[in-house]
Amino acid sequence: MAFNYDEYLRTDKMPTLWCWGCGDGVILKSIIRAIDKLGWDMDDVCIVSGIGCSGRLSSYVNCNTVHTTHGRAIAYATGIKLANPDKHVIVVTGDGDGLAIGGNHTIHGCRRNIDLNHIIINNFIYGLTNSQTSPTTPQGMWTVTAQYGNVDPTFDACKLAEGAGASFIARESVLDPKKLEKIFVEGFTHKGYSFFDIFSNCHINLGRKNKMGEAAQNLKWIDGRTTSKRKYENMSEEERKGLFPTGVLKKDEEAAEYCELYDKVIEAAQNKTKVQL
Repeated sequence: MAFNYDEYLRTDKMPTLWCWGCGDGVILKSIIRAIDKLGWDMDDVCIVSGIGCSGRLSSYVNCNTVHTTHGRAIAYATGIKLANPDKHVIVVTGDGDGLAIGGNHTIHGCRRNIDLNHIIINNFIYGLTNSQTSPTTPQGMWTVTAQYGNVDPTFDACKLAEGAGASFIARESVLDPKKLEKIFVEGFTHKGYSFFDIFSNCHINLGRKNKMGEAAQNLKWIDGRTTSKRKYENMSEEERKGLFPTGVLKKDEEAAEYCELYDKVIEAAQNKTKVQL
């Protein structure tokens, strides 16, 4: 029996505004399929997004949605989760939205280990605003703000999340939707900050301008930058250069979750005692 996507989509908003061949649609479908597999009631789901191509995603899903200001999606989502700790909150940002202007909020979301599901759609460029350098743009690439080649060192977003304290970290690409769905199911059921670094193609504003051709060539380039965690761990430092491991990179079931800690603050305030951690 074919999967009924219409159950989960705002069909009146279709077709999407994304460019043909954009990986955002693959990620949208994988999120929906993960929610379906988990059997969540859509009234209990809230998708929060920021600004950028990724920010459009919340507009298309038939659940509670908040389309926020640039870089502030995690701040909004933190408030939503603290007010509704029993609800499922998914945050979708781009690499610019989540690691540049919103990098501070991402760091503190990870540090608090609040039970949010943060998906970064990482296409290595500011796509919506026409090709500015983002924190994940590879060195040497052309952008409108680095027309002689980008010299900025780039973030490994998963290492940033690990250093900041996220308790679940995973990376995949849009090349394998089944693997995307699998890590979303595992991360969505994790109690704590679940961070997903999803490599996606922007063949219009990254690929074309760096002589990668169309979507297929851009995806081939992404494929050449990723390898499984198992293979990566068996490589030498020299072999690892330019490669990013995929799969579940960290899962800590013991880390304290922020909403539960906050409940203790409320209890202490009501009893006029010091919080017991």
